[in-house]
Amino acid sequence: MKTDLSKILSISGQHGLYLYLAQARAGAIVENLSDKKRTVVDAKNRITTLEDISIYTSEGETKLREVMLKMKEVLGDNAAPSPKADPKELKDLFKKALPDYDEERFYVSHMKKVVEWYNEIREYASFDFVNPDEETEAEEKSE
Repeated sequence: MKTDLSKILSISGQHGLYLYLAQARAGAIVENLSDKKRTVVDAKNRITTLEDISIYTSEGETKLREVMLKMKEVLGDNAAPSPKADPKELKDLFKKALPDYDEERFYVSHMKKVVEWYNEIREYASFDFVNPDEETEAEEKSE
């Protein structure tokens, strides 16, 4: 089953990733990817879809989806290092997966979040991502 990053959410103040299920009166109904518990998240929380996240590179920005696919090429079927791993180990991983990342704007704290998300998607979803460009083309052809 394909993973739709536009429905996978990072919620400030909440650990882990969430799947968007539906709109609620005061926010959104979401399900935690790891334990499948459903909850209502207040609209006041900062909610970001993984589809909207990009990593700074020397050429501009690279979408998180592309970064994760490059990480998968480097890591194979292995998990990414723990977010608590040595910063040098995290930097080494990103040097291999995304050699042109902007060292002045993509911090170790960002790397920790990305490897945490990578490991959650690896365990609870898949790296077979829905491509929004392909969906748009399919919608245009069906009209």
